Amino acid sequence: MTPQAAADARWMRHALALAETSLYITAPNPRVGCVIVRDEVILGQGATQQAGGPHAEVVALRDAAAKGHDTQGATVYVTLEPCNHHGRTPPCVDALISAKVGRVVIAMCDPNPLVGGQGLARLREAGIAVTLGVCAQEALALNVGFVSRMVRGLPWVWVKSGISLDGHTALPGGESQWITGPLARADGHQWRARSCVVLTGIGTVRSDNPRLNVREVDTPRQPIRAVIDARFEIDENAQLFDGEKIWLFVCRNDPAKAERLAQRNIEVVVMPSTSAGVDLPSIMRWLAAHQVNEVHVEAGARLSGALLETGSVDELLVYMAPLLLGQGRGMADMPAVPALDAAERFEFVEATVVGTDMRLRLRHPGHWAALTQALDRITQRHL
Repeated sequence: MTPQAAADARWMRHALALAETSLYITAPNPRVGCVIVRDEVILGQGATQQAGGPHAEVVALRDAAAKGHDTQGATVYVTLEPCNHHGRTPPCVDALISAKVGRVVIAMCDPNPLVGGQGLARLREAGIAVTLGVCAQEALALNVGFVSRMVRGLPWVWVKSGISLDGHTALPGGESQWITGPLARADGHQWRARSCVVLTGIGTVRSDNPRLNVREVDTPRQPIRAVIDARFEIDENAQLFDGEKIWLFVCRNDPAKAERLAQRNIEVVVMPSTSAGVDLPSIMRWLAAHQVNEVHVEAGARLSGALLETGSVDELLVYMAPLLLGQGRGMADMPAVPALDAAERFEFVEATVVGTDMRLRLRHPGHWAALTQALDRITQRHL
């Protein structure tokens, strides 16, 4: 690696750390960080704000101006291709061109068709040097849901489970509070907070009467909660009906009940059915069409198994407690595979000790490859 490439990677990792500060607030927009540098000195930096607020590049330019720094000829490190279209905010490329920066280093092309290389073209036309693809995999991981929605027309879905060493999520009678410790449960709320939707099934609502909101993390934005309830049997006094936005996916409508729930900010969405219940891939497409990037699933074995069977799960988020239950309920109800080589495999991407428990993250290799290959194609077109 050349000294310039090493410096680019180091400053891009700084920009990625800035982007992480906006983890809970930018949806449905991507999380983006930007740092402006000259002679190894930071002139300005920032991250994208809530939807409708300034993007990272503008925040960084304003930061530099507030500190009295001239950005002419400086190098800009940004984790996503600057936008070249008018949305809720003006194009970021206009701000960079007006600032007369000398070079822009970009981690990842924007897969949004409204951008799709146009930002790169505008910068180059203005005589600004562009370097592309620095820390691209890290940038993808930070915005995997946004990229998935743009590339596949689907959100990125993870299923969260708390299990014993022998793979049980509850005792045979259903008792599960608490298999994991308090730090693991608090850590799980970070994953709720970064998601756009927290999804569960009617079985979990009946047995646990959960709230499913974020309580252990300070966040200005609560994710939308959603319930899959094919027969529309949910108790109208369920605890999660607290006035915040709820999506309820059903197959059988009850207009009178739906109207009562609508008055409490609950939207009933009638979906296609299958022999097993609600058509889960249709729900995922509906969510993507409604600008949902990431879905956090906390559900029982039946829904978790159905999501896995239909290929709707991209990642597993498993908190493993150091205890043995002997007998109990499993993580997912699925039919037996005929042979080991027929089993669908996930890849480990992280193993971290959280309090007394272990957090394991596993990713579906084919789903991840679909995103990386799509981004590679976009990048190759614009190098």
